[in-house]
Parts: sequence; structure tokens; C-alpha cells
Amino acid sequence: MKAVVYDSAKNFTVREVPTPTPAPGEVLIKTELAGVCGTDLHIHEGHFLAEFPLIPGHEMVGIVSALGEGVSQFKVGERVTVNPVVSCGDCEFCREGKPILCHNRKGLGTNWPGSFAEYMIATQDLVFKVEGLTIDEAVFAEPAACAMHGAHMLGIKPGSSALIFGAGPTGQLLAQLVAKGGAASVVVAGSSQFKLDTAKSLGADDTYLMDRKNVKKTFEDLKAMRPSGFDIVIEATGSTEVAEICVPLTRSGGTMMVYGVTESHETFPINAFDVFHREITIKGSFAEIDTFPATIAALSSGRLQTNGIITHRFKLDDYGKALETLRSDKSAHKVVIEFN
Repeated sequence: MKAVVYDSAKNFTVREVPTPTPAPGEVLIKTELAGVCGTDLHIHEGHFLAEFPLIPGHEMVGIVSALGEGVSQFKVGERVTVNPVVSCGDCEFCREGKPILCHNRKGLGTNWPGSFAEYMIATQDLVFKVEGLTIDEAVFAEPAACAMHGAHMLGIKPGSSALIFGAGPTGQLLAQLVAKGGAASVVVAGSSQFKLDTAKSLGADDTYLMDRKNVKKTFEDLKAMRPSGFDIVIEATGSTEVAEICVPLTRSGGTMMVYGVTESHETFPINAFDVFHREITIKGSFAEIDTFPATIAALSSGRLQTNGIITHRFKLDDYGKALETLRSDKSAHKVVIEFN
């Protein structure tokens, strides 16, 4: 089969490798569509827990091609997606029912073979049927599951107000889930007008076009929009400069969530007294691990929409172009790799 293979950070080729054979309990899946996301850019640089050599890719939809011994809940020919996060089941956090915090957590496409390949292997517990969804909808299962985990972490109160920094695919999904979770008002702030237009078409109550180089003005404008602050403020851009204004924009008693991926060494200042006397809660939301069923249900019911988010499609041989498009093309929103 053909696959993207990294021998080390920044050093990859698209080449022929052996097609894997499913072991007992495993499913072999023929990839139809795979999403490229910001995490793949971090992995390209050797960050985000990447281990080489590696076949990357963690957002996918495909067709069951073969079944390992003992797999009975799937049939060859069914359309499925894969949860790429693997927990050990035996560390202290797994035993406490918190597998997302697993000491030995692994990720398909991060430190185990992923979906930028014509075929991939997953254990049956990580595979989910997506019959009834188009491949353009089903490919969002993983990023939407991450957003679903974030929404669960927030514990949204009905009637609350929310501000989401970031109008990328994650911001679009988060905005919908926060609104459907009970927020009375959702504002999406982003630096690309066409992405904000998509957010508006998908249900955002208001949008704000921000200048990443003038965060002070962004703060002043959003503070004027809601002087008492927002009950929920989500940082989904990965910018520490944007993160710095999130707590000041959070309403007293509200919650600020760090959702965007930064480099491991990056920090941003927080006024400790402000958090203390206004009783601000600060939460983090990392990936997902148990929200695939709820996410697929939301996509299937139409409660969660992905219309208009995919903008660029590439073939596997053009993986390098796909990465560069995501990194530097201002017209790119969601980038995907097509296999058929």
C-alpha cells in the first residue's frame, strides 16, 4: 500500500509499505478520506508527542476491508471511522475512570500508525460505524469528538453567554455544541471573514473580525460588546497573545477554557488576584476519548453541521502540498486527503 512515512521530524516520503494484516480483535480499514489538521503541523515539526518512524493521520473515514479473528460487530464493506486515542486501562487515572489522563496514552497518527495511508489497522473497540453519513461528514468525527469533550468539560448552563476565539474547523464545531448545549448567545472571533461567514451560517449569533497583530483593540472591542464579560471564553487559536485577554473578558464566576494547541514551552500571564476575587474557573480540554458515540449521533441527527468547512482536497501523493496549504494559504479552512 502507499502511505506517508516520516523517518524523522520534517523528513517524510510517500512510498509503498506492506499492507498490514489484522490480528485477533483488529479491523483493517481502506481509507476513503482523511482530514489534515493543525496537530499534523505540530507532528511534522516533531512536537505533540510524535514518535518516529511514523505514518501520521488521525481523522478518517473508510470501508472495512478485513476482520481479525474474534471480530463480530463489523462486516466487510461497512463504512466506519476510528477513535485514534488509546489508553492503557491500568494506570491510576484509567482505574479512576479518567482515561483521557492516562499515563501511557497513545495516539494513532501520533506515535502509532495512522490514516495517511491506503489502509490502516485499529482494534475493534476504537472503530465506529458511520453508515448514513457522507464521507465529508464522517471525516469530522474525530475533531467533532474533541469539541464534544470540550463541551462536556464546560458544563454549560442554560442562558449563558459564550465567546470563542478561533473560526477554524474546531471553532465552528465548538460554537454549535456550546449553542446546542444551552448557551443563549455565542460569539465567534476570528481573523478570516469567510470563516466567520461560515460560522454565522452554522448558527453563531454574532461574529467579530479580529486583527491578530492588534490584540489590544480586540480586547477593547469585545469588552465594549459585553462590558460585564462572557460566561464562557474559549481560546481555540493556539495563540498565547489571544489567551492573555481571555480571563479579563470572562464574566465574574465564569469559565475560561484553553483549547487551542500551543508549543509545550509557551506560557501566558494571568492576574492571580483577578482569578481569585472574581472566582474565575480555568479549564483545559485535551483531545477526546469517550465522546465518539455522542458525536456520531449529533452528526447523524443534523444537530452538528459541517457544511462549507472543507475547502481544499488533495491526493496522497500531494501530502506536502496539503500541509503547506494548511500552514500558509489564507483561503484554506478544512484540508482533506482523498484516496479514491
